[in-house]
Amino acid sequence: MSILRSISTAFRRYALYVLIAFVALQLYFLLRVASFAFINPASTSFERSEALHVATLRSQINANTFKLRLPWLQEWRSYSSISSNLKRAVIVSEDDIFTTHYGVQWDALERAWTHNAKAEELAQAQARSKGSRKTVKIVGGSTITQQLAKNLFLSKERNLLRKAQELLITLELETLLPKSRILELYLNEVEWGLGVFGAEAASRHYFSVSAAQLSPNQCARLAVMLPRPKYFERNLGSGYIADRAEVIEARMYSAKLP
Repeated sequence: MSILRSISTAFRRYALYVLIAFVALQLYFLLRVASFAFINPASTSFERSEALHVATLRSQINANTFKLRLPWLQEWRSYSSISSNLKRAVIVSEDDIFTTHYGVQWDALERAWTHNAKAEELAQAQARSKGSRKTVKIVGGSTITQQLAKNLFLSKERNLLRKAQELLITLELETLLPKSRILELYLNEVEWGLGVFGAEAASRHYFSVSAAQLSPNQCARLAVMLPRPKYFERNLGSGYIADRAEVIEARMYSAKLP
């Protein structure tokens, strides 16, 4: 009995420590989110991860032959200094009901989970029958607020715990910040290519203009790139970008801005 009692005591103590750590972590996220109402983040978790990735690439390749640009291009711009057409294009492309939802599009999440589960089943069946596994294309279904939550604080891992934490931070962002601030943070921190972060850096990198001077078509083309920025950076002349940009440009004037 004494052994069982000791095990039970140790388990309760461990559970208490886990609970305290969880509460402390949530308090940290809550305070950081609240601070973003007044303070622009110096960097995000995703940006730091990408900067480390680029630095690793530079160390692996001889500096004399490595022609990669500087690993960090970013310049903060206020909400009013970013083209309204870019805001509309991004909303149309990434989150068409951004101004009316409370952080999550549950239907889109459910469709994404169903799609990903089926894709995983097909990949496993192929591996069993052919001995080779097809790469599974993951569909996200995340809103702009969810993407911001992930970029600000979380890793690239895809699991239920990380998704649950993403949802908690998303609700905090939606509760503590106005939609215009959420969109401002997103447009200044989102990746638009290898080492290219934010609307101003992307505008100057791809079109040699500021984020306030983008044409409607340029805004649409930047919006097309968001789901796969590194891929599209290497394929700027693809027909898909041109065709998809036309669709977004035609629709973006109906988008509601916060």
